[in-house]
Amino acid sequence: MKFKHTLNVLIDNFSVTYKQLLFRLVIWVITACLYTAILYPFVNGLTGSADFANLINGVKDFLADLVNGRNTEIAEATQRIKEAFESLLRLIADNRANIVWGVVGVSAVYLVSKFFSGLGNYAAAAVVNDKMALRAHSPFMVTLIRNLKSATLYSLIYSPMSFVYDTVCYFCAYLLVFRLLAMLPFVIIPLQIFLFVTAIIFIVCVKMTFTSDWLPALIRGKNGQKQAIVKTFSRSGKNTFEVMANFVVLCLLIIAVNFGGIIFTFGAAALLTIPASYIILVCFEFVNYYDREELKYFIDKNTIIKPEKEKVLTREEFFKGE
Repeated sequence: MKFKHTLNVLIDNFSVTYKQLLFRLVIWVITACLYTAILYPFVNGLTGSADFANLINGVKDFLADLVNGRNTEIAEATQRIKEAFESLLRLIADNRANIVWGVVGVSAVYLVSKFFSGLGNYAAAAVVNDKMALRAHSPFMVTLIRNLKSATLYSLIYSPMSFVYDTVCYFCAYLLVFRLLAMLPFVIIPLQIFLFVTAIIFIVCVKMTFTSDWLPALIRGKNGQKQAIVKTFSRSGKNTFEVMANFVVLCLLIIAVNFGGIIFTFGAAALLTIPASYIILVCFEFVNYYDREELKYFIDKNTIIKPEKEKVLTREEFFKGE
């Protein structure tokens, strides 16, 4: 039922997708410009070098000799490719300092983009909650400005935490799948790709499971940041494996829809499917929270989901709007 209610809430709040799209488009454009400013000098210096030109020419000569059947010249072309590639690696090694600073710059831009994306997620979550709890049509930017302090603190904590978790887990998955398993004789590349993608999905779902109550606890539960963090990572009595199973289904659905949209519409559908992917995850987090906390909520203007035993609000909770 959680999955069904999540889809209903997504449809009821689909207009948030367009607002999320505009917000993220601004972030993507600025981020792309900053990435270009950081990477262009190094990439341009690399592709404009004589070693890179020799490598490209060697590959072209090799392909021409192969197509024309000039077997005696293939070996010579192969040697030129090898020498050019080694020279290119030496050029890269000589620019290690620039590469390190480039990685630092790219990581910093990525963190900043994640921070602003976190602000957008918080605003979208607040708009969805207002609709679920009160049928209120809250403006996206007004909601963001009204909750800017809490959203900023949330994003400042969540973004670096997520970055470190993703970096460490993805690197470990890469070492395990493409390094350690590569030593086994029966392991082939398609199997490695399958295992790596599966590992990534599992890593993402674990993260979403253990942070699923963070936004609902802040927005609906009106908890402070410390209380919300403790609440989300405390999994006692929260059916963790059921929540994770739902996240796995959602992730697989999101991947399938996004790849289908990119392939069959030449990327046009991705303008809707990508921001909608973030919204459906937010919708599930709130549906899961409302159900577990035994709170009633709207899934559309005519349907209210009520718990079997409705929670009675105290006088203080009522006047606080909880």
